[in-house]
Amino acid sequence: MLEIIDHDAVRELRLARAPVNALNTELIVALDAAIVAAEQEAAASGVLRALVISGGAKLFSAGLDVREVAGPQQTAEALVLAFSTLQQRLARSSLPLIAAITGHSPAGGAVIATLCDHRIMARGSFRIGLNEVQVGLYPGETIFRCYERIIGTARAASLLSRGVMLSADEALAVGLVDELVEPEQVVARAVALGAEIAALPPETYRRTRRMLRADLVQLFEQPRESLASLMQSGWITAETRERMAALLR
Repeated sequence: MLEIIDHDAVRELRLARAPVNALNTELIVALDAAIVAAEQEAAASGVLRALVISGGAKLFSAGLDVREVAGPQQTAEALVLAFSTLQQRLARSSLPLIAAITGHSPAGGAVIATLCDHRIMARGSFRIGLNEVQVGLYPGETIFRCYERIIGTARAASLLSRGVMLSADEALAVGLVDELVEPEQVVARAVALGAEIAALPPETYRRTRRMLRADLVQLFEQPRESLASLMQSGWITAETRERMAALLR
């Protein structure tokens, strides 16, 4: 479900839940725990210096598990809570995060990538974007603000409101991803970038990174919408369940 691969000072956390890396509660919790463990190891030894989050061939992640969102309310609530916790963990991570976007990355997969420091995507016919509106999910203001800080207010508002998925070339053009490489080179390039970061003067890098991500951290420390309100009126609604159930038919 989650593979952990060390590349010297860089650790790769590879999503490996067949067939499409759908983010169910178990996978989300496993990824969250792996980030915590990496941070603790880095603090203790100083050897581990960067994290790469990767996916499978042609697909980074299909987003949140539709079956859990459309399932019993308790199951759906557990999923939303786990994903909210993971988002906060990513935003506050003490280790630099590099998304190795190995293929398509809709919705929850795009959220994970958006919260990373750097995004390397596979060149080709792959698409990425926050398409929650298309499936009856309210993305919430915090996610909008995360999107906005990368691609700008007007563009984020236009894309998010319509649930637009961007091609790899479009994502590069608007700044949603930093680089495009051949699909088989995505992970290697992300690891190389992690090694480049690991070679920088550590305290200077950490201080610079804290400055650059301070606005992102603040979004999660002072959210304008509560998790309870998102559950009640944005995620676990009749409209959401109807749309999700239709996807399963």
